[in-house]
Amino acid sequence: MLMLKINNLKKAYGNDIVIDGLKLELEAGEIVAVMGPSGCGKSTFIRCINRLVEPDSGEIFFNNIPIHNLKAAEMEKIRLNIGFVFQHFNLIRRLTVKENVSLGLIKKGYTMEKAFEKAVLALQDVGLAHLADSPVDRLSGGEKQRVGIARALVMEPDLILLDEPTASLDPILVTEVLDTLERIAEERSNTSMIIVTHEVAFARRVADKIYFMDQGRFIESGPPEQVLNNPSSWIGKKYKNIINYN
Repeated sequence: MLMLKINNLKKAYGNDIVIDGLKLELEAGEIVAVMGPSGCGKSTFIRCINRLVEPDSGEIFFNNIPIHNLKAAEMEKIRLNIGFVFQHFNLIRRLTVKENVSLGLIKKGYTMEKAFEKAVLALQDVGLAHLADSPVDRLSGGEKQRVGIARALVMEPDLILLDEPTASLDPILVTEVLDTLERIAEERSNTSMIIVTHEVAFARRVADKIYFMDQGRFIESGPPEQVLNNPSSWIGKKYKNIINYN
């Protein structure tokens, strides 16, 4: 079943064209990785999907709902079913771990007691239940990002968008976040994901399809074994060289 359909998406800042006619289709339960050089428009694209950045034109259908036409209040309701994991965590420093995770549930109408109960379960999924009552300031970068993942998971969304979830981490912390995402991908087979990432080995293991992006356009897409083993684009060939080097 088609969950997400994006058609001819465009975004520019003045004369700078950032997104140039992108098309993408995502099935329920499918995982897509979007890869490409820094500055090619990946983060803008993923933020346009749930209209954190407003596209200039194009169509976005989520579960057959034309969300490109929705007003702000309607879009806010849709976002409750689209999880988002940010590069820079976006946690509220004055709140505890479980309070950060439960905010969306409370906004959705859950009692605080029930929201905290579900938050602890989501933290258990990312290996952080023991830190539920800790201030977020005491966490490592990897732990903060795992809290961000739990915050997305707790809403039980149909779709999770991840904008370079390891970009802000020291290399030694990257593995714990990627391991968490890989486990979630295996355990939550009904949840679709779009992951913007530079982690080629991770994308190869987890993604059903990879899209290579350059200068605001998708220049190649397909299953990992196709686009990484036998790439046709210059970006694919660069990533293949990385794999061979490693």
